[in-house]
Amino acid sequence: MSKSLVTFNAGSSTVKIGVFDVAADRPHRLTRAVIDFRHDPLTLSVGEGKEVRQTKLDARPGEDLTEVVSETFAGLARHFDIGEIVAAGHRVVHGGDRFAGPVRLDAGTIDAIAALTPLAPLHQPQNLRLIRAISDFGPKLVQVASFDTAFHRTNAEIVRRFAIPREFHDRGVKRYGFHGLSYKYIAGELARRTPQAVRGKVVAAHLGSGASLCAMEDGASRDTSMGFSTLDGVPMATRCGALDPGVLLHLFGAGGLALAEVEAILYHRSGLLGVSGISADSRVLLESKDPRAREAIDLFTLRIAGEVARLTATLGGLDTLVFTAGIGENQPSVRAGVCTRLDWLGVELDAAANERNAAVVSSKASRVAVLVIPTDEEQVIAEEAFSVVKAKAA
Repeated sequence: MSKSLVTFNAGSSTVKIGVFDVAADRPHRLTRAVIDFRHDPLTLSVGEGKEVRQTKLDARPGEDLTEVVSETFAGLARHFDIGEIVAAGHRVVHGGDRFAGPVRLDAGTIDAIAALTPLAPLHQPQNLRLIRAISDFGPKLVQVASFDTAFHRTNAEIVRRFAIPREFHDRGVKRYGFHGLSYKYIAGELARRTPQAVRGKVVAAHLGSGASLCAMEDGASRDTSMGFSTLDGVPMATRCGALDPGVLLHLFGAGGLALAEVEAILYHRSGLLGVSGISADSRVLLESKDPRAREAIDLFTLRIAGEVARLTATLGGLDTLVFTAGIGENQPSVRAGVCTRLDWLGVELDAAANERNAAVVSSKASRVAVLVIPTDEEQVIAEEAFSVVKAKAA
């Protein structure tokens, strides 16, 4: 009987699912699937490109996702021979200081993840809903958590510290960093493609609806743009990025806003959407002739370039700049907007290569290699889950 492993990458409104064959020593992807919780009825989309097959689900989204999970596994089995499922791997946004690598989930580790919910109030509950639903669906199925924060545990203590009273740092108010699974994949791809690059000073820009940057050296994280929360760093689709704390004092004080109102503004009404007043989707803004759309994109690229410069200071130089995720991989004008602001660093694009989203988009004269590398968080989740299963079997 064939053996497979299923991964779950839960976002705020979707769940990305990966199905992997584990017959060999490394998980090999069979297919991708997505459930979009914004659609009614729920639909399971299986496959990629023109090969996507959609199955409507009878289950309704709610706090208990057991029926959604049951229909999802049944839907996957209709399209693929998934055989025996050896594990379910999960992306969990926040591991705090407790988790520095993948762990097998049991009552104790699930409780520990739940205890970190105040550090990621929008994302952690989504992760926990899926974990608990799969426990109900298949109580004997091995589940493994991979943490977005774990890759950044190699950051120096001074990098992780805010300039606030030490007592708050000791209570966990520090810089954690996120998108770690994506950066771990990029580090692995660099090591495979150009080993000399991964040993050097690298800044990777994960630019999607959520966006952050990471400074890496020898394949390890040294600094990152996101800090205590997923709001920090550069502007995103609907999130504000770095914000003067005085703005919050003003909103709560003279502005008279409640906590829930401010949270909604910062997470859901800011970023590209807030500046443009048009859309959170950079593709829409790039096609628009409205000057507010242009301003939103210009602010986005300005802040990204500024963060590249800050991270270069942490590293003491820059050898390679990597663009990844949906925007980073597919939007030449955004890459150009960032790189034009970095010409003082010796960054120079090959316009033709950039326009076709080539793997290398820097010119031969550029002092910094500029690369486009598609990320694959689900592959990292699968490999980490498989490593835990193999360690248990050994």
